Amino acid sequence: MRRTTSATLDQFSAPAAGMVADGTGTAGAGAPASSGVAGPELRTEFPFVLPRGYVDSAGVVHRDGVMRLATARDELVPLRDDRVRENPAYLTVVLLGRVVTRLGSHTDIHAGVIEDLFAADLAFLQDLYRRVNQEGHTRAGVNCPECGHAFAVDLAGGRLGES
Repeated sequence: MRRTTSATLDQFSAPAAGMVADGTGTAGAGAPASSGVAGPELRTEFPFVLPRGYVDSAGVVHRDGVMRLATARDELVPLRDDRVRENPAYLTVVLLGRVVTRLGSHTDIHAGVIEDLFAADLAFLQDLYRRVNQEGHTRAGVNCPECGHAFAVDLAGGRLGES
């Protein structure tokens, strides 16, 4: 099941920190009333399915998860992390640990969890992060190699038959 959050951009002229701080992706009770002008929907959470899956300490594989939009704080705080200072490549691990909000039934996602992902899953999440934070969606345009027909696919993954 996909969760999206709808709101007009006018509602987010107030501080947006509360919008993501509660992890629900909603504007919260402090959002000002809408001006009545419908704007584009703001989507703050993006469900995904990992190619391999996270294997927890009990040996359970978790493939589905949720990533939220990154805030400026999400990109700045890891720069003060000692692990990132010693090895800048660790920035990806710390950053993904902040924006991935759920993996299977696990909601306490941190750098240690991201470290335990398979390389294919880490690469998948890096690509997903770039897409949702730079392009605002997880779709990519592709062309059929047979007929050349252009269409869009959702790279966040999903089960067969879901759209």
